[in-house]
Parts: sequence; C-alpha cells; structure tokens
Amino acid sequence: RMRLPFGIAQIGKSFRNEITPGQFVFRTREFEQMEMEFFCRPEEADTWFEYWLEERHRWYLDLGMTPDNLRLRPHESDELAHYAAACSDVEFDFPWGWDELEGIANRTDFDLRQHAEHSGEDLTYFEEGDERFYPYLIEPAAGATRTTFAFLLDAYREEEVEGETRTVLKLDHRLAPIKAAVLPLSKKPELTEVTQRVASELRQTYDIEVDITQSIGRRYRRQDEIGTPFCITVDFDSLDDHQVTVRDRDTMAQDRIAMDKVSAYLADRFAG
Repeated sequence: RMRLPFGIAQIGKSFRNEITPGQFVFRTREFEQMEMEFFCRPEEADTWFEYWLEERHRWYLDLGMTPDNLRLRPHESDELAHYAAACSDVEFDFPWGWDELEGIANRTDFDLRQHAEHSGEDLTYFEEGDERFYPYLIEPAAGATRTTFAFLLDAYREEEVEGETRTVLKLDHRLAPIKAAVLPLSKKPELTEVTQRVASELRQTYDIEVDITQSIGRRYRRQDEIGTPFCITVDFDSLDDHQVTVRDRDTMAQDRIAMDKVSAYLADRFAG
C-alpha cells in the first residue's frame, strides 16, 4: 500500500480539438504528453509545489537547454483555474516569442472530490491516528512534442568554419539519436571491414551509424547536422597501429584512440 507522498507518471498520446493548428509541431491536434499526478498532505502542498517547480525547471537545464531561453512564469490570479491554488509555466523563447512547454499546478483536492462525487467511491486517505482527508494533487504536465521542438531549436547553430557555413545540432548526448558514427576514409574493403568490426563492438552499448559515401568532410557535416556527438574515422594507418581518430562534434578536436579503448573513451566523455 502506498503512503503519502507518492506520484504516478505517464507519457502517451493526447488529442485536442485545436481550432488553429500551426507553428510547426507546437500546436497540433495530436501530440505526445508527459504528466505526473503527485499526491501529498494538504499542509505540505505548498512545499511540494515549490519542489516540483524547481525539479522540472532543472530537468530542462540538465539536458542542456540554454538558461536564457528558459523561464518560469507564475500565473497571475486572473489566469488561475478555479480549482488551482497555484500554477506556473515553464516557457521557452521560441522564434515567435515566449510560449509554454509545461505547466505545474497545485490542483488542491478538487480532482479527487470530483471523482468521488461522480463515482460514488470513497477516495479519502487514512493512516492510523489520522482523520480521513482528501490528498492534494501537484500536477506537472508537459508537451513532449513541443519540448522536443524546443530542444532542437535551442541546439541549432550555424558557424563559419574556414569560409564555409557549418550547420550543427549541439544536442546533449542523451538526446542525440546517434551517439557516434564510424567512417572509413575510403570504400576499400580492408577499411570497410575494420569499420564494421569497430561499429559492431560499439553497438553493444551505443546507437551507432556507419557512413561510407562521399568525402570524409561531407560525412562529418552530415553527422554535425543530426547532432551526432562523435565521429570515428578508420584510415589506412588504422590497419597498422590499430587506432582510430575520434572527432568531437562541438569543438571539432580530434584524438587518436586505440580501437579497443574507443568504447571506454566514449563512456568517459559522455559521463563528463
């Protein structure tokens, strides 16, 4: 049996009769939503509301969102729903201005009282020595689709490199769909064979892509554009010294690493 406080979290599809869909995937009729219902004692609700406000704000920052592009905006009294004791939005600075990613609300005991009234079920909480009471509910509710959109916008960069524009998606490695790409310097069989062997070893731990077409520079740029944190190049020297060149997406710095140390190298970089 659960004791207060406790929460129930879920993520899934939501549907809304949106009259004016637009702004790419920000406002749609079908979207992914993640939310939590956190139950607590009424006298502790204000404390837990502040706790989850801080935790949810920190979650975005921990995943690499630029602090200047993120803010917490408390609702004014005329904005509050009639059942809410407090509510704040996590907002992102989109190209069209500040807009909501997530709302965190102290919904008091309104929901449980409504469910109890219309279902006929007793939804009060009781512990030995206590009177029965309706728990208060703190609800963080975030749009996962628009949050993904915000992370992509925040990570997008265009940089001048040697007179050319480099497009790079500086995603936190936890959000990057591909963790590393293994690239042979040429399509020669002896290099592609080693490439596949290195990739196979790394796939035991990471999502890895192998790319063998076009010049190595173009392949670097392709991986930059999709946010791949590291590119691992197998060259002709690799056949003799059993080392590869690992290139960092953000700094473009390169390290020469023994093939059997690449997985540990990535683990160390991701941990940092």
